[in-house]
Amino acid sequence: MKFDSPATTNPIDQLKVVGKPIDRIDGRYKATGTATYAYEWREATLAPAYGYPVAAGIAKGLIRSMDLHEAKAAPGVLAIVTAENAGELGKGEKNVAKLLGGPQIDHYHQAIAVVVAETFEQARAAAALIRVDYEAVEGSYDLAGMKDKVRGNPDAEVGDFAGAFPAAAVQFDQTYTTPDQSHAMMEPHASLAAWEGDELIVWTSNQMINWGQGDLAATLGIPQEKVHLVSPYIGGGFGGKLFLRADALLAALGARAARRPVKVALPRPLMINNGTHRPATIQRIRIGADADGRITAIGHESWSGNLKDGEPENATDQTRLLYAGANRMVATRLALLDLPEGNAMRAPGEAPGLMALEIAMDEMAEKLGMDPIDFRALNDTQVDPEKPDRPFSKRQLVECMRMGAERFGWNRRNANPGQVRDGRWLIGIGMAAGYRGAPVMTSAARVRLDSDGVVTVETDMTDIGTGSYTIIAQTAAEMMGVSLDKVAVRLGDSRFPVSAGSGGQWGANSATAGVYAACVKLREAIARKLGLNSDAVAFADGKIATGERTMPLASVAGGEGIVAEDAMEFGKFNESSVQATFAGHFIEVGVDALTAEVRIRRMLAVCAAGRILNPKTARSQVIGAMTMGVGAALMEELAVDKKRGFFVNHDLASYEVPVHADIPEQEVIFLDETDPLSSPMKAKGVGELGLCGVGAAIANAIYNATGVRVRDYPVTIDKMIDRLPQA
Repeated sequence: MKFDSPATTNPIDQLKVVGKPIDRIDGRYKATGTATYAYEWREATLAPAYGYPVAAGIAKGLIRSMDLHEAKAAPGVLAIVTAENAGELGKGEKNVAKLLGGPQIDHYHQAIAVVVAETFEQARAAAALIRVDYEAVEGSYDLAGMKDKVRGNPDAEVGDFAGAFPAAAVQFDQTYTTPDQSHAMMEPHASLAAWEGDELIVWTSNQMINWGQGDLAATLGIPQEKVHLVSPYIGGGFGGKLFLRADALLAALGARAARRPVKVALPRPLMINNGTHRPATIQRIRIGADADGRITAIGHESWSGNLKDGEPENATDQTRLLYAGANRMVATRLALLDLPEGNAMRAPGEAPGLMALEIAMDEMAEKLGMDPIDFRALNDTQVDPEKPDRPFSKRQLVECMRMGAERFGWNRRNANPGQVRDGRWLIGIGMAAGYRGAPVMTSAARVRLDSDGVVTVETDMTDIGTGSYTIIAQTAAEMMGVSLDKVAVRLGDSRFPVSAGSGGQWGANSATAGVYAACVKLREAIARKLGLNSDAVAFADGKIATGERTMPLASVAGGEGIVAEDAMEFGKFNESSVQATFAGHFIEVGVDALTAEVRIRRMLAVCAAGRILNPKTARSQVIGAMTMGVGAALMEELAVDKKRGFFVNHDLASYEVPVHADIPEQEVIFLDETDPLSSPMKAKGVGELGLCGVGAAIANAIYNATGVRVRDYPVTIDKMIDRLPQA
């Protein structure tokens, strides 16, 4: 099915099941421990051995030699695989560094071997016996030191920024930094691999099944159809599991060498240094405005680092679309660093970009003597500022901010910083706009109606804790007119039709649209079997009806059932219009007047994100993202050893993340919105929008509480304590 004309009234608009706050289908399995994650498959026929990775102890250089003799002789050892004996290996399209290094080392903790043994403990002990002689060479590990040695795309410029900025009545020019950050999901990268002849099956933790299948096949040099990936449950991903990682490759190589199934989980240090991370940024923002507060010039430059062939963090993305202004410039620069690979982490681009832009907007509002919300509203735009003939399909940013202001009590905020106290606590309120694009991706599904009246949906879409099982079931139930207990959903298998996968905030809208397309085909097949026109029949209450004739769906299926498969292919609405989601984030903080300790007191997010398919799971997504934003603002920072080139705090003991006790009150409001240009579902996504802008809202609230402006994240005690107002 092609989505090339705006959505009109369709079965989803009934909202009998879609749009209801239904509990997650997978919740009971995860709460009871019966959901099977990648490392937990226990089929008796598998009898897996255990693989333990050996990681590089240098960040750049060569392996001179590896002494494997002691390890090979250790108890229980079945095989040791290195780049020397693994055979010729390729590299996946979406991998920057090789997943199995040697002799060249690309980054610290790059996997250089896997030891396979009868037990995990034996594999780990033997791995510690491998002696590696390195020839280390000097690398580059400091973004600030490499800021002037960069490559990048040509500046994107509209109008005459270089002339308009210095001519502006009011000018603002500041630099901000965000640190390297880790995904730090609960479930590690883990895989169990087994060979059946020349076919490979891998139970793994991967957000994008088709991408992973293709890149694993390319790395091993075998046809893609010979690789079978299974990933029904994923314990968090945040973008860290979008791409093939070392665990899957090491498990496959280990299983081939040991001639039996092998499971591999990356230890936590390797999750952080071997996996991908969100790169640090340096961002310069310049804003020029007239005396009334209208932006006349806006410029945003961003620097980030990555390995050779890696991509920059696109922290300027939102600045191209969020506010009006005739004269505009954005520039993205990449410094070549020898740190582990930088890649997608929840809301790549906009999350760190808004951490800078939305502080700058507050600073400019103060310079103009304007309320921060009024300043943003004055510079709202309903069209792409770079292409004025390209309107937004839906844009309710001002509505998000106004409703948030009303609900949060913005009118009670003291605009003069450092004036409100609650005992020892300095109290402040801040806000920020949120923006995240709403991309879509071709997505397919297969649906089957059986003789019991059960509709089974199969798609390789994944569920990373976001509620995919539930919204897909709701879509099928709405389309086929059955109750939820008559829908079975099977996900995360490369033998199922290829979906959008989980990532980029495109998953929910795209995957449900694919199920919609397959259900349209199934409705047509059912009607055709009855000799009816599908447009003339109704599907409701587990029955099909036309005129006065009604019959149960189960009776139509017959013994063999009826199967239909289709994909939703999206047209070019994203070229003729801007499809995006918007939010207003509001935060109240308390800052200890003596110690500079920051406490979040309450949070509110008001979101405009198309039709909300399930308010309960969507709210959970936004709350999780808001919590992640607190971590980014106040706690999370990968400390770089600038001499040896690795992330020092590579475990959960020293990599701090917020917990429930850190945030006593969170509220989420969804504006009533449908977008007929997004899909037949008229939905978008919220999983990343909930993060975008939170960090800046916290920093702005801290400034309102203390009068201390911190432009370098995270906002920690040491950056404030000697600048607090005197008691």
